[in-house]
Amino acid sequence: MELREALGTALRRQRKAQGLSQESFTTVSSRTYMSQLERGLKSPTLEKIEELATTMGVHPLTLLTECFSLRDEVSVENLFADIQQELARLKT
Repeated sequence: MELREALGTALRRQRKAQGLSQESFTTVSSRTYMSQLERGLKSPTLEKIEELATTMGVHPLTLLTECFSLRDEVSVENLFADIQQELARLKT
């Protein structure tokens, strides 16, 4: 799965899990922009990811974790294990 498509899928899943419509995001983006994001046609900025996550009531890393889990076809648990190892190397 391509990165934009994976992020779009993650956004749509989280939005629906929170019981929100695309119109629920009008304070941070238009319905058209949300639709384009969810279809993988646009790439949001980091600031926009934070705004969208805040509107959904989730941490931005939740969206990014699901995105990369989908793209790389790896479980969230394995993804976190890799991240923990990478972060541990920074501490040494």
